[in-house]
Amino acid sequence: MTNDKSLIAMVVLAALLGGCSFTPDYRRPAAELPESWPATPAQSGNAPAGNWWALYGDATLAKLVEEALANNQDLALATARVDEARALARVADSALVPAVDAGAQRDRLRLSERSATRLPAGTALERNNYRGQLNVSYELDFWGRLRNNASAAKSELLASESARETVRIALTAEVVQSYYALRALDAQVSSTRRSLELRQSDLKLQRVRADAGLINDFALRQLEAEVAAAQAQLPQLERRRSGEELALGVLLGRSPRALMQSTVERISATKSAAETPVAAVVPEGLPSELLLRRPDIVGAEQQLIAANARIGAARASLFPRIALSGYYGSESAALGDLFSGAARVWSLGFGLAQPIFQGGRLFGEIDAVKARERQAVAQYQKTLQNAFREVHDALIAQARAREAFEAENTRAAALTESLRLARIRYNNGLSSQLEVFDAERNLLNAELNRAEALRAQRAAVADVVRALGGGWEKQ
Repeated sequence: MTNDKSLIAMVVLAALLGGCSFTPDYRRPAAELPESWPATPAQSGNAPAGNWWALYGDATLAKLVEEALANNQDLALATARVDEARALARVADSALVPAVDAGAQRDRLRLSERSATRLPAGTALERNNYRGQLNVSYELDFWGRLRNNASAAKSELLASESARETVRIALTAEVVQSYYALRALDAQVSSTRRSLELRQSDLKLQRVRADAGLINDFALRQLEAEVAAAQAQLPQLERRRSGEELALGVLLGRSPRALMQSTVERISATKSAAETPVAAVVPEGLPSELLLRRPDIVGAEQQLIAANARIGAARASLFPRIALSGYYGSESAALGDLFSGAARVWSLGFGLAQPIFQGGRLFGEIDAVKARERQAVAQYQKTLQNAFREVHDALIAQARAREAFEAENTRAAALTESLRLARIRYNNGLSSQLEVFDAERNLLNAELNRAEALRAQRAAVADVVRALGGGWEKQ
């Protein structure tokens, strides 16, 4: 009875001490944040959230993004890591509750008649033994070691979920940018082919004139060189377009066969060339604190919280581990007696293990987790700095990209008119064919630059959304 009272007293003491913890109080690292983002002339009130790529108003793009989200291997890898972290969190939680298992055993043995130990007369040399029992074990978490390990595992799970969201945002932005890069190359290839066809048609006419002696060989060779220059541009553009289409196919998660045998759906180059930029994003006055919701920042902070909890677990390892264990069951020589009251067996145990000398291992582990926490602090600060830098750069790039497109668009319109006038002058005998070719060359370069500027503006919008964590909602 006295032993039972002592055991009960220890359990009560364990319950009272169960609230003890050696974990440092967590505080988010201080950071000086700007009140809001600097205003830029190109800003508007658009506020994408969720499926942010819908702001482009392109149904084909939306289908490709959904395909990428369903099949991309980087996202599948990030999802598997989340599943692993979730399973490890369950493992850590399981240490906080008693472990129960059942066992059954059947033994048959024979004793030696010639052993040094004499057996009483009539002792059976062959015996059967049956045993069935429930085993219970439970570690009393006096110092919070198990709780801190479980808390760290949950924070690491949240960090892995944030990492998956970071991959998702990056993937959607890359699909958008690759899609519009492919369309820009389509437009450039189309413009180059159209210009080449016009030059080749004009060159045929000039060869007829050269045969008739109306122009000299010098002028004819110059015209041939202009046509060859346009021909040299086309293979390079087609090679870049093929490479971009393959890269987009990989982002979409398509199989090697599909990469080789199918093409990526998009609208025609003629329609693409006539499109205008998407409206700029980020309304004025958007508070900079919203960036703290960016997944990579959230993930870095969760890693810091996990490192902080690991310190508490490491410190708790210096103190005794106290465990309760026991079993309840029955044991008998005959199977038919196994469930009788006389066959009942049970045990209740109390164990204590106090580290005394570990050669500095435990203190080394504490120093190691403290160092990991300092690393996590530095990583959090670095992630925060990079995030604000990326947003600032993206906002500036968005404004400048739109200005560049408007300038290239104006230039292309002016050169289109210039080519029309050059043809009128040539038809009226006021200028040479070389002047027309020169105007065509300038217009082709302007159209190529316009397509590239449109791509850059659309990519800049995607960069802004990615830098801000995949979208926001205006409050």
